[in-house]
Amino acid sequence: MLIAHRTAYLLSHRLCQIYRINPTSNMSLDSDKEAQIRHQRESELKRKAYRDMKEETRKVLKHARIETPTPEPDAVGLPRKRFYRQRAHSNPFSDHRLDYPQEPSCMEWQKLYPHYFDETTGTMSKNVEIADIGCGYGGLLIQLATAFPEKLSLGMEIRVQVTQYVEDRIIALREQNKDAEQYQNVAVLRGNAMKFTPNFFFKGQLSKMFFCFPDPHFKQRKHKARIITSTLLSEYAYVLREGGIIYTITDVEDLHKWMAKHLEEHPLFERKSVEWEKNDKCVQLMMNSTEEGQKVERNKGSKYVACFERLPTPEDCD
Repeated sequence: MLIAHRTAYLLSHRLCQIYRINPTSNMSLDSDKEAQIRHQRESELKRKAYRDMKEETRKVLKHARIETPTPEPDAVGLPRKRFYRQRAHSNPFSDHRLDYPQEPSCMEWQKLYPHYFDETTGTMSKNVEIADIGCGYGGLLIQLATAFPEKLSLGMEIRVQVTQYVEDRIIALREQNKDAEQYQNVAVLRGNAMKFTPNFFFKGQLSKMFFCFPDPHFKQRKHKARIITSTLLSEYAYVLREGGIIYTITDVEDLHKWMAKHLEEHPLFERKSVEWEKNDKCVQLMMNSTEEGQKVERNKGSKYVACFERLPTPEDCD
């Protein structure tokens, strides 16, 4: 028995010499793996602690009016994106346990835009007119706040941590610009536009809808999950007023052709000219404001734009 063990050991040692294998390499790999796992756990705990700290401020200021004092001096700062990172895409068909109103009249907009809520009458002085569908980290949404100071803009985002980042970003900007009363006209909510758009908006309420760098869903069996389809366009046409504009931009040519094709085939949309797109300030904003757009710019990629106007509803369809 001892001879057999000795022979096996010598054979193993010889093989290690032949293939230059360190007998302790497996132990080293295990140790490195454990250290990596430990580092990942510590990083996640740090990110969670940061988000929890921001959540306390968010609870106080998310629905606050301008006159509400800051919880403590310098308590509100712009959030750091690295603490809110989340995978790029989310399955729109999953049950995300989202909150949504039964109908538009049940939506409590005063919680998102407290500055525009008249406490005397109990009504909003303005309605949301601009929607950024899948707003991501809010690059375009923040630009819309100053580009259209008299209009209310809403970002809809399905990912939890990304939505929290945009909320914290808006809260910080509102606090930093209290005297000028800026950024009171933008807000974000976690929602699934593919399922619940008509639950939030009345017929003809919106003047602009943005679809910036949506998930391309490359596989053909996944095309049904694209944000632009014939069925969904009918819902968008319902909430978009006559003369309203749908803006689309992507860096994927196949997706651009798909969206343009479906919009061109829909009877309630007509494509705007290239000249119109060159002169429209919203096109310039979505080309350069979003994080995805900036990434494409850095990588010297292409951006494909298509804008469509909502046509009048035929009389026999009223």
